[in-house]
Amino acid sequence: MRVLAWSELDAAAREQLLGRGVTAIFDPKLRESIELIVEDVRENGDAAVIAALAKFDGCEIAEGGLQVTEAEFAAARESVPAAVQEAIAEGIANVRAFNEELTREREWRVEIQPGLTVGEKSTAIASAGLFVPSGKGSFPSVLVQIGTPAVVAGVPEIAVVVPPVPGGAGEVDAAVLCAADQLGIRQIFRANGPAGVAALAFGTESIPKVRKLLGPGSPPVQAAQIACQQYGCHTQLLLGPSESLILADDSADPRLLAADLLNEAEHGPDSASLLVTDSEALVEATQIEIARQIAALPEPRRAYAHAALGENGGAIIVADLTEAALVTNWYAPEHMQIVARDEEAVLAMIDHAGEVLLGQQTPVSLANYVIGVPAALPTGAFARVTGGVTAETFLKKVSIAKADAAALERLTPGALALADHEGFPAHAAALRARRSGS
Repeated sequence: MRVLAWSELDAAAREQLLGRGVTAIFDPKLRESIELIVEDVRENGDAAVIAALAKFDGCEIAEGGLQVTEAEFAAARESVPAAVQEAIAEGIANVRAFNEELTREREWRVEIQPGLTVGEKSTAIASAGLFVPSGKGSFPSVLVQIGTPAVVAGVPEIAVVVPPVPGGAGEVDAAVLCAADQLGIRQIFRANGPAGVAALAFGTESIPKVRKLLGPGSPPVQAAQIACQQYGCHTQLLLGPSESLILADDSADPRLLAADLLNEAEHGPDSASLLVTDSEALVEATQIEIARQIAALPEPRRAYAHAALGENGGAIIVADLTEAALVTNWYAPEHMQIVARDEEAVLAMIDHAGEVLLGQQTPVSLANYVIGVPAALPTGAFARVTGGVTAETFLKKVSIAKADAAALERLTPGALALADHEGFPAHAAALRARRSGS
């Protein structure tokens, strides 16, 4: 594990830490290559999606074969172990409970002046497209995390694209199909990541066009989502390579600390895992534990972890917990865990993080699967401006207002003054037409 002293890092070194997966996503060569795929799908529809599957995933799909069939759903129900299906159900139940509580009040109104009532109601977006990765493993939890909020929001049309199982003949991961089955989502399509994203943005002969698409994925997948925005398809930025930060004092258990650092470190070569602490002794003890535990990981997870805790992350030693909070807010991590004697005091200093998990009994691995709080979270420091995927991601706000005659009369002079000042005579006329005697 790389060890850095915050006070000794110059601007360039700090910028390198901050860059993590964002640099790859916005690489000009990558974006150029992805835009070619996007344009091909826009022009050629299903044929381009099928061609991308052959080129990038090595599987031949017949015309009309992009959508998962009911037979495949039935086979998935039979093949996925009961324990996995039960875990999926538990995750869905807890994510559903969180999001139902979050969106309990879908409409509100308040009288802000005598006779003037304002308010808002939330309505579901018309359609949503979800991307579920499969390149590095089976990820039914991703569909649980992004599909359940869409269902709770009441989105009437939900479509999902999933790359085929690596090395297969085009089949979609069975556990993902079980998650879709439990959520009642039937529009599942096999497609290469960037091509599938583009298909959702434009619509093809088989895949419906959606108004909003999102899903975590590799830099190519994120670059495809960015490219599709220019065509009017809204997306949620950025759900890129996994990253975590643990803020700890010397009360932390080094064995558990090492395990939690490795938890997110094993995701991929572009993942980042950071420990921020004011205790050099804790860093030393944690290093010993990481060396022991990382040796037990199979390849390629071990190599991923070395990268996430090496050139992409490591331990940052700070002067005190106040500085630790400053570093955390600067980094704005996707996943954050606080392990300190006074967790609430540290939490009060944290403004920018996708999620905050309190204590060593609340590991990221638990939150990723079954706790119910969002686990599809902003990466690349986008936690400074947005949060994770919830039902609110799939809702839009509609403003409501009502003025009675007295409020109209009282407010008209100000509105008239502004209408006249801005040179809008029809605005002014509409107001004057309502005045007494006009």
